[in-house]
Amino acid sequence: MKDKRKVEIVVLSDLHLGTYGCRAEELLQYLNSIRPEILILNGDIIDIWQFSKRYFPPAHMQVIRCVTKLLTEGTQVYYITGNHDELLRKFKGFELANFQIVNKLSLPVGDKKAWIFHGDVFDVTMKHSKWLAVLGGFGYDTLIRINTVVNWTSEKLGYGRLSFSKKIKNNVKGAIKFINDFENTVAEIAISNHFDYVICGHIHQPEIREIKGKKGGSVVYMNSGDWIENLSALEYQNGKWELVHHRELENADELSKELLLAGMKKEKLFHTILEEFQYDHSIFK
Repeated sequence: MKDKRKVEIVVLSDLHLGTYGCRAEELLQYLNSIRPEILILNGDIIDIWQFSKRYFPPAHMQVIRCVTKLLTEGTQVYYITGNHDELLRKFKGFELANFQIVNKLSLPVGDKKAWIFHGDVFDVTMKHSKWLAVLGGFGYDTLIRINTVVNWTSEKLGYGRLSFSKKIKNNVKGAIKFINDFENTVAEIAISNHFDYVICGHIHQPEIREIKGKKGGSVVYMNSGDWIENLSALEYQNGKWELVHHRELENADELSKELLLAGMKKEKLFHTILEEFQYDHSIFK
């Protein structure tokens, strides 16, 4: 494997570990290619809404182990809670060495200041009809499952991959309006609080763009996308933010073999997860 790229800051969101749509093997290839000083996990990392002990493949566990390895190597890791992992919000403020759980983060970046949070707080559906959002999550996962089967067939026939949900979002005016409203609302609040950057996840729409406020001022709005369809992350290095997408590594086949060899039986996997996340409840008191 090539030497890992040194990166000052990496932002990942919407991994949705524990769901059929999560592209964990590609995510592993990306994580194994970088050495970040700061790693920000910006919500919906483990999909607690849809978590099932019947489905948590070895590659998903390997992602958790990879992040743990980064911690032991000195990477500062911030876990920002999202709506799909909102159960972790009760542990807001938990800090252990270079790992922290927070609901939002204000971070100095060079001589500027970034405001980082998942973004579900600005989702009207989440605020007023959570049951509808949960139902939508299950519907989205079902769509991804169907899409996976179609893509397998399409690739075998040499036609490449398709994304049903992307096509739906790009062709439904309501979805486009929601995304625009979300971005503009977030930007206006960031400008009023004198932030230079505002970074979100939640809407699975990777983006970097400057947004001007209605009353003057501007902010650079960024969204790290997701690891279901866009396979994207935000990177900061040498004073510049960049939106990066997964690129196949030369040793992708070898990595896949290693993951298969390291695989664990499903009935043992859930117990392994619990063992790895055991903690002394007294530290939260």
